[in-house]
Amino acid sequence: MPAKPRVAIIHYWLVGMRGGERVLERLIHLFPDADIFTHVYDPKAMSATIRARPVRTTFIQRLPGSRKHYQKYLPLMPMALEELDLRGYDLILSSESGPAKGVITPPDALHVCYCHSPMRYLWDHYQDYRASAGRLTRAAMPWLFHGLRQWDFASAARVDRFVANSNFIKSRIEKAYRRDAVVVHPPVATHLFKPTNDLEERYLWVGQMTAYKRADLAMEAFNKLGLPLLMVGDGEMAADIRRRAGPNITIVPRLNFDQLRQAYARCRALIFTAEEDFGIVPVEAMASGRPVLAYDAGGVRDTVTAEESGMLFEAQSADSLIEGVRRLEAWLPLFDPAAAVRNASRFAPERFDEGLLNVIRG
Repeated sequence: MPAKPRVAIIHYWLVGMRGGERVLERLIHLFPDADIFTHVYDPKAMSATIRARPVRTTFIQRLPGSRKHYQKYLPLMPMALEELDLRGYDLILSSESGPAKGVITPPDALHVCYCHSPMRYLWDHYQDYRASAGRLTRAAMPWLFHGLRQWDFASAARVDRFVANSNFIKSRIEKAYRRDAVVVHPPVATHLFKPTNDLEERYLWVGQMTAYKRADLAMEAFNKLGLPLLMVGDGEMAADIRRRAGPNITIVPRLNFDQLRQAYARCRALIFTAEEDFGIVPVEAMASGRPVLAYDAGGVRDTVTAEESGMLFEAQSADSLIEGVRRLEAWLPLFDPAAAVRNASRFAPERFDEGLLNVIRG
């Protein structure tokens, strides 16, 4: 590896700012001269950090409606990746959640894949995606996805070193690709969040109101508990949640960043009902000095330290969440906000930098 390597970053698609794009911003911070490659790019949806770098797209960008319907072109993405010319690059960093790692790299280049998740729609969530698809898509999926799985598994052999964003994803990489991975948690801007003494009795839920986030679980449990709950989010389930929520539940589609920081810092506790690959929201709440009550699955097993920065509930059911709230209420007098802040500091951006650079250096 040269002292100043020529770096290419391959990101699946750039159509919105979510967790994967925050990781991309940090990769740009580490390698400010890197070139970025992606399937589809919408500059208006990106941060200034990403817009400041040259972004090159595959031929998927030129297909009709690609910015909105990019996932419909999934079967063409393996071919598109293999057409990218990466000659002259010393370090290739692929950011994998959609197809990104399948590029063909120079023989003397190092290819490190930061895996947010093996493609869910191909592997463990395949039946869920198929069940929710339209009739024609559902009929085509077995034929198309069989070949995509073969390519996805084969392309894992092109990666020199895998990095997982949590131990949960490390185990999924081992299952899907039969490859080991080093865990480097994604960067969370913990310094932007601060505790306050101006606390409320109201609990907090934050997220997209989509099926796997399980906003319905929080609504059902707090309808029965009668405790105050603020739910922040929008999505296809939002109308149903609003219709069924009791008077103790307040629902807002979105908050600006300052309002969200205040909501974190003032809440009695954060309720987290999803099974996430990592989950940034619980870390932001802990950085604000508040405890988390989370479903015991996925990335929260790395982030929430039981009876220190929060608690876990066993099953994705209203009864299990209710029991978890009652245990949390009994434990809250022992909770130390400083312990939650210390726990969250493990996921500061500098920790990500250190971990990733150690992997690259070998």
